[in-house]
Amino acid sequence: MARVLAVVLAGGAGTRLQPLTLTRTKPAVPFAGSLRLIDFALNNFINSGILKIFVLTQFKSQSLIKHLNTAWHMSDITGNFIEAIPAQMRMGKRWYEGTADAIFQNLHLINLQRPDHVCIFGSDHIYKMDVAQMLKYHRRRDAAMTVAAIPVPIEDAHRFGIIEVDQHFRMTGFSEKPAKPKSIPGQPHLALASMGNYIFRIDALNQALTYDADTMESLHDFGADVIPSLFPHGEVYVYDFSRNIVPNEQHQGYWRDVGTIHSYWQAHMDILGCEPAFNLHNDLWPLRSYHPHLPPTLFRSGQVSQINNAIVSPGCVLTDVHLQNSIIGYHGHIGANTKLSEVVTLGHCEIGANCNLIRVIVDKEVRIAPNTAIGVDLQHDRARGLTVTDDGIVVIPKGAKVGN
Repeated sequence: MARVLAVVLAGGAGTRLQPLTLTRTKPAVPFAGSLRLIDFALNNFINSGILKIFVLTQFKSQSLIKHLNTAWHMSDITGNFIEAIPAQMRMGKRWYEGTADAIFQNLHLINLQRPDHVCIFGSDHIYKMDVAQMLKYHRRRDAAMTVAAIPVPIEDAHRFGIIEVDQHFRMTGFSEKPAKPKSIPGQPHLALASMGNYIFRIDALNQALTYDADTMESLHDFGADVIPSLFPHGEVYVYDFSRNIVPNEQHQGYWRDVGTIHSYWQAHMDILGCEPAFNLHNDLWPLRSYHPHLPPTLFRSGQVSQINNAIVSPGCVLTDVHLQNSIIGYHGHIGANTKLSEVVTLGHCEIGANCNLIRVIVDKEVRIAPNTAIGVDLQHDRARGLTVTDDGIVVIPKGAKVGN
């Protein structure tokens, strides 16, 4: 892996995740009580033995850079690194104009590392992947570019780049977010979608991005421009993510794009239960992150607490709570006789006594007054300024105060 470089694209604004992204970039959004979205991509690289990683940042990156500095510092003595690279406008007074442009503006840094292959991955998906297996596939085919792919329901396929392949899994067609996606032959209910994870041979990367930068009508995006210009030459292969084997995993091939409030909430529900769809507790594939120095959680019970399928992070104090299918982030204080059902709190929240929350996402530093109901009367929730999705998930923004 000494000649392999990873680049994580972490500049996304995440507009569809608002209000969770009002004050932070999408990759910095907390997840599962103790992680952030970017941690999944970084853990996949580290667990795969790829230890030279650039993280390209752009929008609202302060909290992300702080997280990288505290959670992901690596000693320079090894020659390995995880380094945040802010947008520096080296090509003129402009932000990154697309995913391909973000890499193009940093080609000088990439080439200074003298890699043979460059892994370019997104930073806002929930999954586990042994990248070494994809890299082996890429090398065996001597591909200019390899794209990781996964089948998705045809009704969701318009959100992704949709791929066609031949019998050797060479790419023969690609459409970025098509209005009428093509299904997988023989499987009309599924389409083959790009995961936004790419491996390039370094010479092919330099050539493709230089050509794209010189193309005036280009959007400078991998999906919209680079892949369509490359695959007709026959050197773009597709890696079947369903064949990727992570050790000690009961459910292989889990991948969720958490680009919307519903998918973000659903991904949290997937980590709960006796046999969760996504397992946080695999000692052979650890999920590292920053863990603040907090005391253990305290459950104070004057009467009865009921907890069923819940994750409670350190530093919490809970009194006579009723938790059902819920995740409580760091340093949460929950008052007596409060009921939470399918609730996700991101940390440092205070929920008063006798509250009732159903299908609610509570951002950091929120204060909810005693005797407050949220998610029960959605029209009332909208009237007091809370975000309510079409399927009835309520989101309370960072620092909000709700109730009397």
